[in-house]
Amino acid sequence: MNRKSLIFILLTILPFIVNAQHDIKKEHISTWMFQATYAFQVPGQDTKTLFGNNHSVGGSVVFKTKSNWMFSVNGNFISGNEVNISRQELFGDILDSNGEIITGDGIYGSYALFERGAHFQAKVGKIFPVLSPNPNCGFFVQGGLGYLFNRVRCEFGSYASPPPAMAGDYLYGYDRMRGGFAWSSEIGYLFMSNSRILNFSISLEFIQAYTQPMREWDFHLMEKDTKSYIDQYIGVRAAIYIPTYRRKPAEFYYN
Repeated sequence: MNRKSLIFILLTILPFIVNAQHDIKKEHISTWMFQATYAFQVPGQDTKTLFGNNHSVGGSVVFKTKSNWMFSVNGNFISGNEVNISRQELFGDILDSNGEIITGDGIYGSYALFERGAHFQAKVGKIFPVLSPNPNCGFFVQGGLGYLFNRVRCEFGSYASPPPAMAGDYLYGYDRMRGGFAWSSEIGYLFMSNSRILNFSISLEFIQAYTQPMREWDFHLMEKDTKSYIDQYIGVRAAIYIPTYRRKPAEFYYN
């Protein structure tokens, strides 16, 4: 089969797939769904020695089968305002006798430290239609495999330039960036309304990553960090869904 024939077939059947109408109250349906998600997370294991509580925001593409299996790919951005290590631990010898950083302009500079990172994964889950308005939603369990990284971000005030020791690529020697293989487990409740207007989930999530330092040099150690770390995030995740199936029109009866 040549390419033109394949494109013709796809364009022919796609409208029927997208425009298929379903009665979600009675039918087990399959549908693609787009998801926007937010989580509040608490760190565990080695993560809590470096970071505090954080937020995770992201999105997914989900396919739900007629047998209530869910397959998805997703990405989440990790952001936090709590860095637990001291200035001395992070910046070491570039601090002056007062524990301050002198900027490239020769003045004391104001700066802030943040947690930044990301988590990408593929997930599979199963929905159990218990306490649900239709057979397509209810309690669910889900697991995922993917990749996670995190790091310390240092932001200087807009009026100050970084000190020479932290300019350009030198800054990477201070950010403690590490990443590696991650797995996740999740349990929660998915609601899909009969009207298709309101679709959401709330769940408890556990993430564990086996990470390695990603920088060639750590200025605090004055050598490459060769340790292995276990990064954990435990949180509550909320999501909204946009399904793509078309709802059957309401039936009207006349006497």
